[in-house]
Amino acid sequence: METPAMLQLLNDPMGVPFYPVVFQVLMVLTFALHILFVNLSLGATCLTVIGRLKGGERWTRLAGGMGQAATASVSGAILLGVAPLLFVQVIYDPFWYASSNLSAAWAIGFIFILMAGYASLYLARDRKGDAGSAFAGFSLAMFLTAGFIMHVLGFQLLQPEKWLGWYTSHGAASTAGTVLHDFSVPRFLHFVVPAFAVTGVFLMLYSWYFRARADADAAYLDWAGRIGAKMAFHATTIEVLTGLLWLIVLPRDLRFHAHPLFALGAALGLGLLAFLYHAQDRETGHHRYAWPAAAAMLAAVLEMAAAREALRVRYLARFGYAIADHRLNIDWGSTSLFFVTFVLCLVVLAWILAVAFRSGRVAGRWEAGPGMKAWGKASIALLVSWLVVVAGLGVAITLRNRGL
Repeated sequence: METPAMLQLLNDPMGVPFYPVVFQVLMVLTFALHILFVNLSLGATCLTVIGRLKGGERWTRLAGGMGQAATASVSGAILLGVAPLLFVQVIYDPFWYASSNLSAAWAIGFIFILMAGYASLYLARDRKGDAGSAFAGFSLAMFLTAGFIMHVLGFQLLQPEKWLGWYTSHGAASTAGTVLHDFSVPRFLHFVVPAFAVTGVFLMLYSWYFRARADADAAYLDWAGRIGAKMAFHATTIEVLTGLLWLIVLPRDLRFHAHPLFALGAALGLGLLAFLYHAQDRETGHHRYAWPAAAAMLAAVLEMAAAREALRVRYLARFGYAIADHRLNIDWGSTSLFFVTFVLCLVVLAWILAVAFRSGRVAGRWEAGPGMKAWGKASIALLVSWLVVVAGLGVAITLRNRGL
């Protein structure tokens, strides 16, 4: 069977419940936010290991702070990782389904590997000395392994012409799912190296954030900001080089070097690099560059997420696959519930972040003002209302399907 025909057979005959391009845009947006937290998780965990191994007052203190940042960012990565994965399953289901089944043991094992790394990170926070360093190192290894698995699954789905060969590589159907069939070192590095750039900018923000506290240690914060600025600059330099290497190994027929999003991404990356060079080329005051650096980093990541999707579109277009060809079966009920839930989650998440932001900038106990208290009560009311509506819909639909 020809690959395009196979892909058509694998498509869901029910179609999609809303316009595919909307899911595509949301997928790019949520993936960009997800990968930022992934990068911060990796970078902060790595700094935790480095700080513990180096020792000394400042590095030990930084290791403790980065350990806390890592645990929080892993939670954010998991939370924000659900949405882009669901969007992929909606508009690229044949590819994700096939890739995941070809390496099913690893796709399932990913969850347990991530859980092991997350649990070990908490153990590292509670232990000093070699034991804490060992747990932090184990967490880093688990997170890198989990990232590599996701990289392989994402790379395998781009190559449907190889699926049958992988499935029958030993002359018989291979149903164990224990093999990772293909990977790309430049592509993987392009997703890992930014961990140090993102974490470097985070350290600059860290230097800015804690200056508002009455008990702030300005010398330590200057040191942390300097470390962050230099790390962000050097990592971004390497990231530009890995991006060029990835471009070189791409199939020539994709002609991605001529794509407008590639040109825009290159411009943003070089602009960010120039800004970080200027920011790191000083002894103090790195915190003043924190927010512009963060904004530039966010813009670059959003653009690169869009460029990544444009590259996937070109990969799959070679097999006659386009998301616009999906059968459209609009379901206003489920789609409305989804968007209401999405907005509700943004409101509640914003309140949680606002509380965390404000409470951390005071040395003692933080007291919420009337506005924050009202926002908190509204958030709780929204969550309760959402639970009532969803549970009510579930009961109503169940009763209707049973003819009651």
